[in-house]
Amino acid sequence: MTDNDLKRALISVSDKTGLLEFSRALVELGYGIVSTGGTYKELHENGIPLERVSDVTGFPEILDGRVKTLHPTIHAGILARTNDEHQQELKDRGIQRFHMVVVNLYPFEKVAAGEHSDVSELIENIDIGGPTLIRAAAKNHESVAVLVEPSQYKPVISELREKGELSLETRKRLAWEAFTRTAEYDAIISGTLRNALGIGEEFPERLVIPFRRIQALRYGENPYQKAAFYRDIFLTEPCIANSKKLKGKELSYNNILDMNATLEMVKDFDEPTAAIVKHMNPSGIASADNISEAFGKALGADPLSAYGGIVALNREVDANTANAMKKIFLDSIIAPSFHQDAMPILDKKKVMLLETGNLENVKKPNFDMKRVVGGILVQSRDLSTLDHSKLKTVSERAPTPEEMNDMLFAWKVVKHVTSNAIVLAKNAATVGIGAGQMSRVGSVEIAVKKAGGRAEGAIMASDAFFPFRDGVDAAGKAGVTAVIHPGGSIRDAEVLDAANEYGMAVVLTGMRCLRH
Repeated sequence: MTDNDLKRALISVSDKTGLLEFSRALVELGYGIVSTGGTYKELHENGIPLERVSDVTGFPEILDGRVKTLHPTIHAGILARTNDEHQQELKDRGIQRFHMVVVNLYPFEKVAAGEHSDVSELIENIDIGGPTLIRAAAKNHESVAVLVEPSQYKPVISELREKGELSLETRKRLAWEAFTRTAEYDAIISGTLRNALGIGEEFPERLVIPFRRIQALRYGENPYQKAAFYRDIFLTEPCIANSKKLKGKELSYNNILDMNATLEMVKDFDEPTAAIVKHMNPSGIASADNISEAFGKALGADPLSAYGGIVALNREVDANTANAMKKIFLDSIIAPSFHQDAMPILDKKKVMLLETGNLENVKKPNFDMKRVVGGILVQSRDLSTLDHSKLKTVSERAPTPEEMNDMLFAWKVVKHVTSNAIVLAKNAATVGIGAGQMSRVGSVEIAVKKAGGRAEGAIMASDAFFPFRDGVDAAGKAGVTAVIHPGGSIRDAEVLDAANEYGMAVVLTGMRCLRH
C-alpha cells in the first residue's frame, strides 16, 4: 500500500460539537487525520492520533494564525484528480491525497450579532482558509468528501461503516451543501460590512440576502403546491419567523401569511391593541385602556368574520382576555407573552399560541420584497407615520377632538388593508372595513354594509384619494361624520362639496398608503 492509498481527512473546525466522536470513528475506519490550531489541540489532548498541518507542509502557521492551510501541499492534496497524471505528479512532489475535508467556519454570524462588535473584530472573524478548503474539496467532489456542519457527521459515519466508502451521490450532495454554506457565509459578511463600513447605497447593484429554512410546510397556498418557510437571518425584531410556538398544530403557508399581517398591524400601535385577521385583511382592530377591552372591541367589529381568524395583541394575554377568547373559535393567537393564569384556560382550547417577545418600538428599517416572474421588486419598508403638523383641514367644519382621534387611529389601520381600502371607525375601533375592490366606492359600500347602524357617527379613512364624490355620498348617507384621505384628485373640489353637504369634516394627509 502506498502513501496515496491511505485515507486522510483534513479537519479544521470552529464548532467542536461532535468532533471527538466523529474523529474517533474516522480513526477506527482507517483514516489518518491532519489538523490545525485549536482543532489539533482538542484532538491531541483527547488521545486521538493525528498530524499538524505545519508538519505536513513544513511551513509554520504565521501572521497570528491568518495563514495556516493556504499552502500548495494542502490544496494539491485536495484538488488532485484520481487520474494517473495527477497521481504521478503528487508522487513526484511527495504530496499525499486528502479523501475528506471537514471544515466549519469562524463564527462571523455570532460576532456580527453582538451589540458591541466593532469593525476590527468583524474583520478578524472573516474566515479565509476555511472557505478556500471547502470550495477546493467541493470542486473535486468526485474524489473528496466535504463536510461543513456537525449534523453531517453521523450520516457520513453510518454510510462509511455500512458501505466502506461514500457514494458519488452522497459526495455530490455534500458538495452542493458546501457551496451553499460558503455562499451564505459571504452573503452574511457582505450584508454586515455594508452597514459596519457605512456603505450608503440604498439599493445595491447586487442584492444578496441569506435566508435559512425554518421548516418544510405541508403544502403551499393550495394543496397541490409545495412550500417551505425561510428566515432572514439579519432580521432580529420580533416577527413570526423569530417567534416561539407554545402550542398548536404545525404552521401552514396561509397561517404564516395571515399571522404576519396581523402582527404587523398591532406593532403600529402604542396603546393596548388587538387585531383579528382573515385572508391578510382585518375583520376588526381596536385600541383600549387594557388588552381585554381591546380584544372585545375588535371582536365586536365583525364577529361573523372573526370566526376561525388569527388574533394578534401587543400586550400580554391575561386571564380576562383568555376567558373572552375561549368563547370563539380562533385559529391562532399571537402575543408578546401569555400570563401563567391565561395558559390553563387556553390549554383547553384547540388554538395555536405564538409568543413574540416585547413589541414596543420594535419596527426597524428594512427591505420589503415581492416576487414577480423573472425578478423581485424591492422597496423600503413602510414605516410611515403621519406628521400632525402637516394635516390640513379643508372642510367648512373642523373635526372634533374625538373625530380627530378616530381618524388618526383609522389611518394606522387603513395602511394594512388591501387597496382600494376604506376603514370606518368609532371610539378607537373599526366598525366596517372595505378591502380590495376595483372601485373606491365599492370598498365604501362594503364598509358601510359591514358597519350597519354603527356607521352613524363614525369616521372614514381612505388609503388614496376619492376619484369621484360617490364614495363620500355613500358614507354621508350612512351617517359618517368625518373623512381623512390623501387628497390629490382632479375632483377634490367636488369631493369636498359632497362632504360639506353632509356636514362632514375633511382632513387631508398629503400622503397615500397603498397596499397590494
